[in-house]
Amino acid sequence: MITVRVPAKVNVQLGVGGLRADGFHDLANVFFAVALGDEVTATSGEGVTLTCSGPDAGAVPLDDSNLAARAARLLAAHHGIADPGVHLHIAKAIPVAGGMAGGSADCAAALVACDALWKLDTPFQTLLELAAELGSDVPFALLGGVALGRGRGEILEPLAVSGTFHWVFAVADGGLSTPAVFRECDRLREEAGTGSSDTDVRTPDADPALLAALAEGDAVALAAALANDLQPAALSLRPSLAATLRAGTEAGALGALVSGSGPTCAFLAKDAEAATAVAAALLASGTCRAAHATYGPVPGASVVS
Repeated sequence: MITVRVPAKVNVQLGVGGLRADGFHDLANVFFAVALGDEVTATSGEGVTLTCSGPDAGAVPLDDSNLAARAARLLAAHHGIADPGVHLHIAKAIPVAGGMAGGSADCAAALVACDALWKLDTPFQTLLELAAELGSDVPFALLGGVALGRGRGEILEPLAVSGTFHWVFAVADGGLSTPAVFRECDRLREEAGTGSSDTDVRTPDADPALLAALAEGDAVALAAALANDLQPAALSLRPSLAATLRAGTEAGALGALVSGSGPTCAFLAKDAEAATAVAAALLASGTCRAAHATYGPVPGASVVS
Protein backbone atom coordinates (compact mmCIF):
# COMPACT_ATOMS: atom_id res chain seq x y z
CA MET A 1 0.00 0.00 0.00
CA ILE A 2 1.32 3.42 -1.01
CA THR A 3 -0.20 6.74 0.09
CA VAL A 4 0.72 9.95 -1.71
CA ARG A 5 -0.15 13.45 -0.53
CA VAL A 6 -0.62 16.10 -3.21
CA PRO A 7 -1.27 19.85 -2.89
CA ALA A 8 -3.92 22.12 -4.30
CA LYS A 9 -2.76 25.15 -6.24
CA VAL A 10 -3.64 28.80 -6.44
CA ASN A 11 -2.67 30.88 -9.47
CA VAL A 12 -1.15 34.05 -8.02
CA GLN A 13 -0.94 35.29 -11.59
CA LEU A 14 -2.96 33.87 -14.47
CA GLY A 15 -2.22 35.76 -17.67
CA VAL A 16 -4.32 34.47 -20.58
CA GLY A 17 -3.31 35.06 -24.20
CA GLY A 18 -5.60 34.88 -27.21
CA LEU A 19 -7.35 31.80 -28.54
CA ARG A 20 -4.98 29.68 -30.63
CA ALA A 21 -5.90 27.67 -33.71
CA ASP A 22 -5.69 24.47 -31.62
CA GLY A 23 -8.32 25.74 -29.19
CA PHE A 24 -5.90 26.49 -26.34
CA HIS A 25 -4.58 29.80 -24.97
CA ASP A 26 -0.96 30.69 -24.21
CA LEU A 27 -0.60 31.29 -20.48
CA ALA A 28 1.69 32.99 -18.03
CA ASN A 29 0.56 30.95 -15.07
CA VAL A 30 2.31 31.43 -11.73
CA PHE A 31 1.35 28.33 -9.74
CA PHE A 32 1.62 28.28 -5.94
CA ALA A 33 1.18 24.97 -4.06
CA VAL A 34 -0.65 25.10 -0.73
CA ALA A 35 -0.97 22.66 2.16
CA LEU A 36 -4.67 22.03 1.52
CA GLY A 37 -4.43 18.75 -0.35
CA ASP A 38 -5.72 15.30 -1.22
CA GLU A 39 -4.32 11.86 -0.45
CA VAL A 40 -4.35 9.00 -2.93
CA THR A 41 -3.73 5.45 -1.69
CA ALA A 42 -2.78 2.71 -4.14
CA THR A 43 -3.16 -0.98 -3.31
CA SER A 44 -2.89 -4.04 -5.49
CA GLY A 45 -6.14 -5.05 -7.16
CA GLU A 46 -7.84 -6.42 -10.24
CA GLY A 47 -7.87 -3.96 -13.12
CA VAL A 48 -8.01 -0.23 -12.28
CA THR A 49 -10.69 0.62 -9.71
CA LEU A 50 -11.48 3.78 -7.75
CA THR A 51 -13.18 4.85 -4.53
CA CYS A 52 -13.42 8.30 -2.99
CA SER A 53 -14.20 9.86 0.39
CA GLY A 54 -14.55 13.42 1.61
CA PRO A 55 -17.04 16.31 1.46
CA ASP A 56 -17.24 16.40 -2.36
CA ALA A 57 -16.86 12.65 -2.94
CA GLY A 58 -20.23 12.38 -4.66
CA ALA A 59 -19.05 14.72 -7.41
CA VAL A 60 -15.98 12.63 -8.28
CA PRO A 61 -16.39 10.20 -11.21
CA LEU A 62 -15.26 6.68 -10.38
CA ASP A 63 -14.95 5.37 -13.94
CA ASP A 64 -12.22 5.62 -16.57
CA SER A 65 -13.00 9.32 -17.11
CA ASN A 66 -11.28 10.05 -13.79
CA LEU A 67 -7.79 11.46 -14.40
CA ALA A 68 -6.33 9.25 -11.67
CA ALA A 69 -7.51 6.11 -13.49
CA ARG A 70 -6.16 7.50 -16.78
CA ALA A 71 -2.82 8.15 -15.08
CA ALA A 72 -2.56 4.54 -13.89
CA ARG A 73 -3.33 3.21 -17.37
CA LEU A 74 -0.91 5.61 -19.10
CA LEU A 75 1.94 4.74 -16.75
CA ALA A 76 1.26 1.04 -17.25
CA ALA A 77 1.20 1.44 -21.04
CA HIS A 78 4.47 3.40 -20.97
CA HIS A 79 6.14 0.46 -19.21
CA GLY A 80 4.48 -2.21 -21.35
CA ILE A 81 2.23 -3.49 -18.56
CA ALA A 82 -0.72 -4.99 -20.43
CA ASP A 83 -2.99 -5.69 -17.46
CA PRO A 84 -2.39 -3.15 -14.66
CA GLY A 85 -3.86 -4.04 -11.29
CA VAL A 86 -4.45 -1.25 -8.79
CA HIS A 87 -7.15 0.11 -6.54
CA LEU A 88 -6.93 3.87 -5.97
CA HIS A 89 -8.67 5.50 -3.01
CA ILE A 90 -8.91 9.29 -3.16
CA ALA A 91 -9.38 11.13 0.13
CA LYS A 92 -10.70 14.49 -1.11
CA ALA A 93 -10.07 17.81 0.61
CA ILE A 94 -9.51 19.95 -2.51
CA PRO A 95 -12.83 21.37 -3.79
CA VAL A 96 -14.17 19.64 -6.91
CA ALA A 97 -14.37 21.91 -9.99
CA GLY A 98 -13.18 24.73 -7.75
CA GLY A 99 -10.29 26.18 -9.72
CA MET A 100 -7.66 24.57 -7.49
CA ALA A 101 -6.70 21.68 -9.82
CA GLY A 102 -8.06 18.92 -7.60
CA GLY A 103 -8.50 16.45 -10.45
CA SER A 104 -5.04 17.21 -11.77
CA ALA A 105 -3.62 16.79 -8.27
CA ASP A 106 -5.17 13.33 -7.93
CA CYS A 107 -3.83 12.46 -11.38
CA ALA A 108 -0.28 13.40 -10.32
CA ALA A 109 -0.67 11.50 -7.06
CA ALA A 110 -1.82 8.41 -8.95
CA LEU A 111 1.28 8.54 -11.17
CA VAL A 112 3.56 8.68 -8.13
CA ALA A 113 1.59 6.06 -6.16
CA CYS A 114 1.42 3.54 -9.01
CA ASP A 115 5.07 4.07 -9.84
CA ALA A 116 5.99 3.24 -6.24
CA LEU A 117 3.49 0.35 -5.90
CA TRP A 118 4.71 -1.27 -9.11
CA LYS A 119 8.39 -0.51 -8.26
CA LEU A 120 9.00 1.09 -11.68
CA ASP A 121 11.47 3.83 -10.66
CA THR A 122 10.33 6.04 -13.54
CA PRO A 123 12.62 9.08 -13.93
CA PHE A 124 10.98 12.28 -12.70
CA GLN A 125 11.37 13.94 -16.11
CA THR A 126 9.44 11.06 -17.69
CA LEU A 127 6.69 11.43 -15.10
CA LEU A 128 6.48 15.13 -16.00
CA GLU A 129 6.14 14.24 -19.68
CA LEU A 130 3.38 11.72 -18.95
CA ALA A 131 1.70 14.30 -16.70
CA ALA A 132 1.67 16.84 -19.54
CA GLU A 133 -0.14 14.29 -21.74
CA LEU A 134 -2.84 13.99 -19.10
CA GLY A 135 -3.53 17.68 -18.47
CA SER A 136 -2.09 21.17 -18.37
CA ASP A 137 -2.06 21.44 -14.55
CA VAL A 138 -0.80 17.91 -13.82
CA PRO A 139 2.95 18.60 -14.15
CA PHE A 140 2.81 21.34 -11.50
CA ALA A 141 1.04 19.01 -9.06
CA LEU A 142 4.10 16.75 -9.39
CA LEU A 143 6.56 19.61 -8.98
CA GLY A 144 4.94 21.72 -6.25
CA GLY A 145 6.50 24.81 -4.71
CA VAL A 146 6.07 27.87 -6.93
CA ALA A 147 6.56 27.80 -10.69
CA LEU A 148 5.84 29.73 -13.85
CA GLY A 149 3.83 27.71 -16.35
CA ARG A 150 4.01 28.66 -20.02
CA GLY A 151 2.33 27.20 -23.11
CA ARG A 152 -0.89 25.65 -21.79
CA GLY A 153 0.72 25.82 -18.33
CA GLU A 154 2.62 22.54 -18.71
CA ILE A 155 6.06 24.06 -19.48
CA LEU A 156 7.34 24.78 -15.99
CA GLU A 157 10.08 27.00 -14.61
CA PRO A 158 10.57 26.79 -10.80
CA LEU A 159 10.58 30.22 -9.16
CA ALA A 160 12.48 31.57 -6.17
CA VAL A 161 10.36 32.10 -3.07
CA SER A 162 11.18 33.07 0.52
CA GLY A 163 9.27 32.29 3.68
CA THR A 164 5.70 31.15 4.13
CA PHE A 165 2.56 32.82 2.85
CA HIS A 166 -0.81 32.36 4.54
CA TRP A 167 -3.98 31.81 2.54
CA VAL A 168 -7.71 31.37 2.98
CA PHE A 169 -9.86 29.58 0.38
CA ALA A 170 -13.60 30.21 0.29
CA VAL A 171 -15.46 27.31 -1.33
CA ALA A 172 -18.61 28.11 -3.31
CA ASP A 173 -21.63 25.90 -3.85
CA GLY A 174 -21.25 23.98 -7.11
CA GLY A 175 -18.41 24.21 -9.59
CA LEU A 176 -17.49 26.08 -12.73
CA SER A 177 -16.42 24.41 -15.96
CA THR A 178 -12.91 25.51 -16.92
CA PRO A 179 -13.67 25.37 -20.69
CA ALA A 180 -16.82 27.43 -20.09
CA VAL A 181 -14.84 30.10 -18.22
CA PHE A 182 -12.28 30.32 -21.04
CA ARG A 183 -15.11 30.63 -23.58
CA GLU A 184 -16.64 33.43 -21.53
CA CYS A 185 -13.24 35.15 -21.37
CA ASP A 186 -13.10 35.07 -25.17
CA ARG A 187 -16.69 36.31 -25.43
CA LEU A 188 -16.06 39.24 -23.09
CA ARG A 189 -12.98 40.21 -25.08
CA GLU A 190 -14.98 40.18 -28.30
CA GLU A 191 -17.74 42.18 -26.63
CA ALA A 192 -15.17 44.75 -25.47
CA GLY A 193 -13.89 45.10 -29.03
CA THR A 194 -10.34 43.93 -28.30
CA GLY A 195 -10.66 40.64 -30.17
CA SER A 196 -9.97 37.25 -28.64
CA SER A 197 -7.57 35.43 -31.00
CA ASP A 198 -3.84 35.06 -30.53
CA THR A 199 -3.33 37.69 -33.21
CA ASP A 200 -5.42 40.15 -31.16
CA VAL A 201 -4.14 39.45 -27.63
CA ARG A 202 -0.45 39.54 -26.83
CA THR A 203 1.28 36.53 -25.30
CA PRO A 204 1.33 37.17 -21.54
CA ASP A 205 4.42 37.18 -19.35
CA ALA A 206 5.06 36.99 -15.62
CA ASP A 207 4.81 40.27 -13.71
CA PRO A 208 8.29 41.30 -12.45
CA ALA A 209 6.75 42.89 -9.34
CA LEU A 210 5.00 39.63 -8.48
CA LEU A 211 8.18 37.59 -8.97
CA ALA A 212 10.11 40.00 -6.74
CA ALA A 213 7.45 39.78 -4.02
CA LEU A 214 7.67 35.98 -4.03
CA ALA A 215 11.47 36.00 -3.93
CA GLU A 216 11.50 38.50 -1.06
CA GLY A 217 8.72 36.84 0.92
CA ASP A 218 6.74 40.11 0.91
CA ALA A 219 3.06 39.32 1.44
CA VAL A 220 1.93 42.94 1.09
CA ALA A 221 3.69 43.31 -2.27
CA LEU A 222 2.39 39.92 -3.45
CA ALA A 223 -1.16 40.91 -2.53
CA ALA A 224 -0.84 44.06 -4.63
CA ALA A 225 0.37 42.04 -7.63
CA LEU A 226 -2.24 39.23 -7.58
CA ALA A 227 -3.91 38.99 -11.00
CA ASN A 228 -6.23 36.63 -12.86
CA ASP A 229 -7.33 37.31 -16.43
CA LEU A 230 -10.12 34.74 -16.01
CA GLN A 231 -11.67 36.55 -13.03
CA PRO A 232 -14.03 38.77 -15.09
CA ALA A 233 -15.33 35.66 -16.87
CA ALA A 234 -15.81 33.76 -13.61
CA LEU A 235 -17.66 36.73 -12.11
CA SER A 236 -19.80 37.01 -15.25
CA LEU A 237 -20.85 33.37 -14.92
CA ARG A 238 -21.15 33.50 -11.11
CA PRO A 239 -21.89 37.11 -10.01
CA SER A 240 -22.26 36.02 -6.37
CA LEU A 241 -18.47 35.62 -6.15
CA ALA A 242 -18.15 39.40 -5.94
CA ALA A 243 -19.77 39.29 -2.49
CA THR A 244 -17.32 36.59 -1.38
CA LEU A 245 -14.33 38.63 -2.53
CA ARG A 246 -15.71 41.71 -0.77
CA ALA A 247 -16.38 39.82 2.49
CA GLY A 248 -12.81 38.50 2.67
CA THR A 249 -11.29 41.87 1.90
CA GLU A 250 -13.45 43.59 4.51
CA ALA A 251 -12.34 40.94 7.03
CA GLY A 252 -8.73 42.08 6.62
CA ALA A 253 -7.27 40.01 3.79
CA LEU A 254 -4.30 41.71 2.14
CA GLY A 255 -5.47 40.63 -1.31
CA ALA A 256 -8.16 38.56 -2.98
CA LEU A 257 -8.82 36.90 -6.30
CA VAL A 258 -10.76 34.08 -7.91
CA SER A 259 -8.58 30.96 -7.91
CA GLY A 260 -7.94 29.85 -11.50
CA SER A 261 -11.22 29.37 -13.33
CA GLY A 262 -13.15 29.52 -10.02
CA PRO A 263 -15.45 29.45 -8.26
CA THR A 264 -13.17 29.10 -5.22
CA CYS A 265 -11.90 32.49 -4.02
CA ALA A 266 -8.40 32.92 -2.57
CA PHE A 267 -7.36 35.44 0.06
CA LEU A 268 -3.80 36.29 1.09
CA ALA A 269 -3.46 37.05 4.81
CA LYS A 270 -0.77 38.76 6.86
CA ASP A 271 -0.06 35.72 9.05
CA ALA A 272 -1.62 32.52 10.39
CA GLU A 273 -3.70 34.36 13.00
CA ALA A 274 -5.08 36.75 10.38
CA ALA A 275 -5.89 33.83 8.07
CA THR A 276 -7.91 32.14 10.84
CA ALA A 277 -9.84 35.38 11.42
CA VAL A 278 -10.55 35.87 7.69
CA ALA A 279 -11.79 32.28 7.39
CA ALA A 280 -14.15 32.75 10.34
CA ALA A 281 -15.49 36.02 8.91
CA LEU A 282 -16.09 34.45 5.50
CA LEU A 283 -18.07 31.61 7.04
CA ALA A 284 -20.10 34.06 9.11
CA SER A 285 -20.80 36.18 6.01
CA GLY A 286 -22.83 33.41 4.39
CA THR A 287 -21.12 34.02 1.04
CA CYS A 288 -19.45 30.57 0.88
CA ARG A 289 -20.13 27.04 2.04
CA ALA A 290 -16.69 26.47 3.57
CA ALA A 291 -13.50 28.42 4.28
CA HIS A 292 -10.07 26.87 4.80
CA ALA A 293 -7.02 28.61 6.26
CA THR A 294 -3.77 27.13 5.01
CA TYR A 295 -0.23 28.03 3.97
CA GLY A 296 2.43 27.48 1.34
CA PRO A 297 4.43 26.84 -0.62
CA VAL A 298 4.64 23.08 -0.11
CA PRO A 299 6.18 20.23 -2.16
CA GLY A 300 4.40 18.43 -4.99
CA ALA A 301 3.02 14.88 -4.91
CA SER A 302 5.02 12.95 -2.29
CA VAL A 303 4.85 9.46 -0.81
CA VAL A 304 3.87 9.73 2.87
CA SER A 305 3.47 6.02 3.68
